[in-house]
Amino acid sequence: MAVKVRIPTPLQKLTQGKEEVEGITGTVIALVNDLDKNYPGLAERVSENGKIRRFVNIYVNDEDIRFLSAEETAVKDGDEVSIVPAIAGGSC
Repeated sequence: MAVKVRIPTPLQKLTQGKEEVEGITGTVIALVNDLDKNYPGLAERVSENGKIRRFVNIYVNDEDIRFLSAEETAVKDGDEVSIVPAIAGGSC
């Protein structure tokens, strides 16, 4: 069993169109870096200098990692991780 990672539509071009991929256990940042080995370019869009980018939200089992241990949040077999880009906008 592995960690299931849900990929948002804008990043699916990096995962050959896959909505969900599998990754390693450990920490969120280790997972992101490992995914980058199979899907080059993913890490640079999600993280910078070992930190999750400000406008990227990551959830482990529906828990926002910002309220856990941020990128050092542990992930284990069977966990589900969702990468959710923040969306800004609106009207004047």
